[in-house]
Formats: sequence, C-alpha cells, structure tokens
Amino acid sequence: MATDMQKLMATSDEDDDEEMDVKEEDDEANENGEKNLAEQVMVGIDGNDQYDPHLQMEEQVSTPGGGGSRRFRPVEEKERTKLRERHRRAITARILAGLRRHGNYNLRVRADINDVIGALAREAGWTVLPDGTTYPTRTQNSRPVGGATVTAVASPSSHLASQQNPSPSIVGVSSGCRNSVDYNNSCRMKGVFVPTPSPYDLSPSAGSQTSGMLRDGEQTQSHPLIASALDTANDKQIVDIPPRYPERDFAGTPYVPVNVMLPLGIINMKCELVDPDGILKKLRFLKSINVDGIMVDCWWGVVEAHSPQEYNWSGYKRLFQIVRELKLKIQVVMSFHECGGNVGDDVCIPLPHWIAEIGRSNPDIYFTDREGRRNHECLSWGIDKERVLRGRTAVEVYFDYMRSFRIEFDEYFEDGIISMVEVGLGPCGELRYPSSPVKHGWRYPGIGEFQCYDQYLLKSLRKAAEMRGHCFWARGPENAGSYNSQPNETGFFCDGGDYDGYYGRFFLNWYSQVLVDHGDRVLSLAKLAFEGTCIAAKLSGIHWWYKTASHASELTAGIYNPCNRDGYAIISTMLKKHGAALDFTCPESHMLNQHGDFHEALADSEGLAWQVLNSAWDHCVPVASESAVPCHSRLGYNKILDNAKPLNDPDGRHLLSFTYLRLSPELMERQNFLEFERFIKRMHGEAVLDLQVQ
Repeated sequence: MATDMQKLMATSDEDDDEEMDVKEEDDEANENGEKNLAEQVMVGIDGNDQYDPHLQMEEQVSTPGGGGSRRFRPVEEKERTKLRERHRRAITARILAGLRRHGNYNLRVRADINDVIGALAREAGWTVLPDGTTYPTRTQNSRPVGGATVTAVASPSSHLASQQNPSPSIVGVSSGCRNSVDYNNSCRMKGVFVPTPSPYDLSPSAGSQTSGMLRDGEQTQSHPLIASALDTANDKQIVDIPPRYPERDFAGTPYVPVNVMLPLGIINMKCELVDPDGILKKLRFLKSINVDGIMVDCWWGVVEAHSPQEYNWSGYKRLFQIVRELKLKIQVVMSFHECGGNVGDDVCIPLPHWIAEIGRSNPDIYFTDREGRRNHECLSWGIDKERVLRGRTAVEVYFDYMRSFRIEFDEYFEDGIISMVEVGLGPCGELRYPSSPVKHGWRYPGIGEFQCYDQYLLKSLRKAAEMRGHCFWARGPENAGSYNSQPNETGFFCDGGDYDGYYGRFFLNWYSQVLVDHGDRVLSLAKLAFEGTCIAAKLSGIHWWYKTASHASELTAGIYNPCNRDGYAIISTMLKKHGAALDFTCPESHMLNQHGDFHEALADSEGLAWQVLNSAWDHCVPVASESAVPCHSRLGYNKILDNAKPLNDPDGRHLLSFTYLRLSPELMERQNFLEFERFIKRMHGEAVLDLQVQ
C-alpha cells in the first residue's frame, strides 16, 4: 500500500489527464453504445515514460447486432485509481475544514470540491450557476464583426483612458503572441493609454500579460488595463474598448463624500476581525484614491449572541483601530436583523441565540404571513411595547444595545471618526415589512404578502377596528393574492380594486401607521443614545409595479403610496421630527433592464427615486444614498452622479453622502479600480481629464 501511495504521489499531471480521458470514454461508450476501434495505452503510474504491456487498455468490439463496446482494465490499475480518489478526497476534506475555520465560508457539511471552487470563484467576482456555468460578473459589450481597427490617442500624463469620438465600439486585433511591457513606456502605446505607476497597482505581474495591437501592419503594445476585455478568435486577440457617451462636467460642484461598505462577514460569529492584514491593505488602497470612509454592519446576532445584555465588541474594536490609523471616517449600521437568505448575502448571521430560544416557545415574536409562516429575519413590530424578551420590550432591547455601543466607542464619537449611525428598522435594516422573503418562495417581480398575522399585530388591528366602529374589519385582506401574484390577478390590487374601498383604505392606513410608529419609537431612542451624531434610517426602492394604480409591492411592504397618495411624505415628516437623514437605495434602470421581467413588471426606478428625493428635500431631510447592486461601468457611475447632484436644481440640493456596495475582489481589479477613482473625483467636484462634455 505504501509503495502504491508513493507511486501515486509521483504521478504527473499528464497521467491524470489521460486517465480522465479514459474514464470519460468508458462512460460515453456505456451510455450511447458507440463503437471505438482504437486502443489506448496509459503511461506507467510510476512516472516512467516507458511502455508497460500490463497497463495496455484492451478492448472488445461488439458485432453490429450486439451491445456497446466494453473495456477491461487490470486489477492493479483499479487499485491505483481508488488510492488516487482517496487521496483527492482527503485533500478536499482538509480544504473544506480550513475554509470553514479560517475563511468564514458558508459551506454545507457534505460539500465537495465543486462547492469549494464555486465559493472561491464567487469571492473573486465570478458568477457560478447551479449547472456549473461560470462567467465574469461584469457585463461585456457587444462587438461588431469585421470592424476596422481604430487608434485612440491618449496623453501619457493622465491616469485615465482617453479616446476619440467613437460611436461604435473601438476594436483592436492583435496576434496571439504576448510581450512584456513596462508601464512607463506609454509613448509606445497607440491603441490605449498606459497609466503611470500608482500606489494601487495591485498586481505587479499583470504587466507581463499584454498583447500587441496591429494597425496597418505595425505592432504596438497594450497593457493590463484592458486585459479583462480580451477575447480569442482564430488565434487573434480582440481588444474591445467601450464606446464613449456624453457626460456632465461636475468640476466645481459640491463635495459629496464617498464611503465603501465592508463585506458582510468581515466580523465572524466569535466577533473576531477576519484577515486584519488583508483588510488593512485594501483600506490603504481605498485611502490612496481619497475614499472618505467605510460603512460596516454591527450585527446584533454577533455582539449580543448568547445572553441578554452581554455584549462583545472585540472584533469591531480592532477594525475601528485600523480605520482610525488610516484617518478614514466610519458609518455604522445597527443591524437588528439576520443576514442570509436574501440576494447578495454570502454569510449567515442569525438573530441572537437567546432570541431564538424565546421564539421557539413564542413564535409570535416574528412577522407572520396569512398562511402562518414565520419570518425569522427580524422581530415583529407588534412586540415593540410588549415585555416578552425576558422582561424587556423590543424597543428597550434595541436601546440597550445602542447605548452599549455608544459607551464602548465613546472616543470615536468625540473625535468625529464615527460620522453617522444608521439604525436598522426592519429586514435588511430597511424601514419596511418583510413582504418579499425569498425563503418563502417570493421571486421578482411578485407583489409579496401582508405580514400582520402574529397575535400582537392582530390585537392592534382589532383595537383599531373597534375604535373605527367596524369590528368585522379586524382581519387582513382575503383577496390580495400570494407572494408571486401580479396586481391584475387579485381583487384587492387590481385597477378599481378593494385597496381603494372603505375597508381597504382603513386597513392600509393602519398597516402603514404601524411602520411609521415603529420608526418613530426606535429613532427617538437612537437620537438619545447618539446625541450629537447624525442618525439615519434606510429606505428601500420598491420600484416594481410602480406604474400601476395600486403600487401593490409598496403596499405589502407598508408604504401606502398608491397613485392618488404620497406615501413618503409621512415618513419624511417622521424623520424630520428626529433630525434623521434618509438613506435611500434604489437600483438604476439600466441595471434593472438586465431582468427579463423588468418591463413586464411596470417598474420605474427613476420615477420612484424622483418622488422619494423630492419628498425628503421638501421636508428638509438630508438624503444619503447607497448603491443597491455593484457597479463598475462608467454609464452606471454617471447615473449615480446625476442623482447625487441634480442638474439645474434651483436650490443646489445634493446628496449628503454616497456609499458604494461593496468592497470586493472585483472592485480591486485594475480597470474597475481606476474607473472608481474617476467616479470619486467627480463626486468630490474635481476635474477629470478625459471628460466627454455634452
């Protein structure tokens, strides 16, 4: 056995490839009954290239009327295959154990090597589908076929690519060979501009993987800035330079701070900072391009995990020390919700264990839908004033947590390093009901369901109905459809439906008022805990079905905003009362167009953003913004800039700050990082050199 293992360890990669080929051919022959008359011989497992007659693959070919082909392999070879598989499984087990222990990867117990590769690929910014299809997350522009090569002239003193006016994409075709190039030799570039060295050149070896560009038979050299846009066709490399669009000049406009949201799992379940050296390096890169600060979730399920009022802030102390040394600002999120199960969640952070114990005996502490399904993502607002959490109300639990944070990090507040505290008010930290839970089967663009069927909210509804004098109204709508219904499929949300009748208006007024009252109670205590520091509430952009009369998706989420009523004015009034800012997040329409159902859902993200921003500004509420999805394109950044600094606004209104979602390996890629630096300069009101002015 030991001798076989030694032979196994000495096996070359070529041997592995040949054996895999043989296995694949065996399977294919058995399944399809194909006939293969060729004999295949495997190279000796001991590493010698000599022919071994004992390892020859014999083949018996069937007659035309018989079964498929069949191969016979010696017993010795089968034993070696078993040893190799055992060795591979042992390596896989060690990799899985290491990733779970040190990398905070959310891998299932019986994960295999495919799960490992998929997790690593996703972390590196790739999209991995369930069938194994893998591709870069960023969108590739379409390329014209047979287009002529165009040369773009650039200034070697600029950090940004400068191009002529290309209406179509600019394409350069190069030979299959690659040459090394020094970044300082930008004068030799004729296809694209090579930037001068900068402190955020992340991959020193990237410069060796370049291609030559051809124009009229002359070969020049390119650089890694366009490495991600290279394709191979007929031994030629095609360089795609995206087209240029007219841009506004933001030079001299107001300064809007830009922050970067840190990864969700940067603090593990033991409240330890994951990879301090790695995060320090990345934050230094962000500081080098004048990022103003970071935003980080302070997870209730991590800090107060095991016992009431026993707080562990150790990992956050280490993180905040690093941020303070780099002279960055900190925006913190009081995250009273769980992480995991929603789009973009790559870690699992549940609510505190002691809350789960209470929930097992009293499941009505959670939001509940009409079918009785509990949503464990956050606590029901019905227990805000109910002493069901070991002698405390939910609001008291939130206040004790916020007060502990304020005391623990007092010096950061006094020094102004903590610039804003965003208070979690619902699922994903947003002021809304959990009306569209993926774990209960919701899929975009479903209207969602009302979440008011726990005993505490039903008691509140009965009380409201009695005060109105209609006790039979103490119920939820019976014709509001299900999670994935469309408005016109329901009697409640369709045009002229019950939502606009006497009962419908009563129910929706009560339902939305519960939301506003919850925000009012929690923010009043947050203002007390964080006196002297800006507090904020997050509001999600529920844009689908916005072009219908009922705005069904907003109604189930608790935003009473049909076409004949401004549902955001009452929220703005509540925020103004506490001097709180509004953190609004809504994806741009050009990103939503990637969804096939976007137009069918009658969505209007731009119209919704216009309504929310103007409602807040009309009430003198400062507005911050957060990107809903990662953005790396210039078009996407330009849309964010247009919203951050509205054109021709007579009052000169603009965003309080902007938070980029989120720090990731894809953002740190050279091309994306340079584009992000350009975006930051324009948010800061600085001039850029390659502007295509309108």
